[in-house]
Amino acid sequence: MRSEGERMLGGLLGASHQAAIEDLPDLVAEHAKPLGFCQTMIYVVDLQQQYLVPLPGQHDAAGEPLRPIRIDATLAGRAYRNVEVVQAKHVVEGEPEAPADEGRRRLWVPLLDGTERVGMLGVTVPAGDDDIDWRVKQLASLVSLLLISKRNFSDTYASLVRVESMTLSAEVLWNLMPSGSFANDKVVVGAALEPAYDVGGDVYDFALSGDTLHLSIFDAMGHDTSAGLTATIAVGACRNNRLRGTGLLAASEAIDEAIAEQFGATRFATGILADLNLKTGELTWVNRGHHPPLVIRRGRRVATLESVPSPPMGFRLGLSAGLEHYQLERGDRLLFYTDGIIEAHSPEGEVFGLERFIDFVVRREADGMSAPETLRRLIQSILEHQHGRLQDDATVLSVEWHGEKEHRLTEGPQKASALQDSVAQFGGSCGECQV
Repeated sequence: MRSEGERMLGGLLGASHQAAIEDLPDLVAEHAKPLGFCQTMIYVVDLQQQYLVPLPGQHDAAGEPLRPIRIDATLAGRAYRNVEVVQAKHVVEGEPEAPADEGRRRLWVPLLDGTERVGMLGVTVPAGDDDIDWRVKQLASLVSLLLISKRNFSDTYASLVRVESMTLSAEVLWNLMPSGSFANDKVVVGAALEPAYDVGGDVYDFALSGDTLHLSIFDAMGHDTSAGLTATIAVGACRNNRLRGTGLLAASEAIDEAIAEQFGATRFATGILADLNLKTGELTWVNRGHHPPLVIRRGRRVATLESVPSPPMGFRLGLSAGLEHYQLERGDRLLFYTDGIIEAHSPEGEVFGLERFIDFVVRREADGMSAPETLRRLIQSILEHQHGRLQDDATVLSVEWHGEKEHRLTEGPQKASALQDSVAQFGGSCGECQV
């Protein structure tokens, strides 16, 4: 005999197959009601991760349309930032404060797809035991999957997560890149890019093939539509060659040729193509005129992966160096970045700089902050440094290697990713914060 929780999840899943993303709030409310869940509210995160934006058609207890919630300095935002279930008074944020209903709890629950923070679920639940909390977590997991399954086909979703108009180059590049976070038991990947709505020629890519993590970052010349096309060609040629089994050096040469063929050696892109062996931690890469990657270990920079860089791609100048190799240790964090990160100038002319960049990452790591949240705050810090107006694209790709699980267990406890821990223990306890 099926439990109430199983009927809720099964009913919601069945009803969702032909539903649009706009239908999800009503479907979730309908199927959660028999369990005593009410005031369910679904929010998604905007492109710059500054706001939680409600799906359309939702209203608060007073009948007013829901409004976006800031991620910084709000209770729902705290749940998002820390990837934790947060308990509040039984009132909806933004409403006049009212006495809490006896025996009921208001929860903010992160919506996750792996380690990608999709948004938040607000829900009021009866006071109860761990079974209630388990059902809330399962409901949030299903809502996350439904959002992910429908967002790529929804202009509603694409519009919701934007707070301003997007340039043509940015439109193309955002639809080209993978999501900004990924994790399994061996690695955590995070990425961030600004200016989100006006990105010109920066782009990152990563993909998993068995025990190999393929990584790349490109910085195309200029900040216009041609720069976006150059970056698009770089990623497309990289993927095309990767899927055909072409090695890193040959793939970089194919990118070089593709850009030159399109622009006649008048455009170029710097970049790094890399493979990380997730079993052994061996990093192999080729540098095509780009800033060298950094290695952070136990709270300090231990290596700048300097090498003789080959020429940028697009000039048909060939390779001046071969493959480079570096052996990571478990817990190491790799940082790939473009010049917009370290060369960001304040209006007074102060450079953000490499050391400030490294110090920011190290301090957040020491605080136990997850890689995706660290990068979110890094980008906010760079935007603040330039008073919200970037002179150049700023992109960072972070990779934490944790090695194989069985090795870590036999060699003692290791510091895992904070976000992985949060996902694994998701909603283990609720904070007793009040609105």
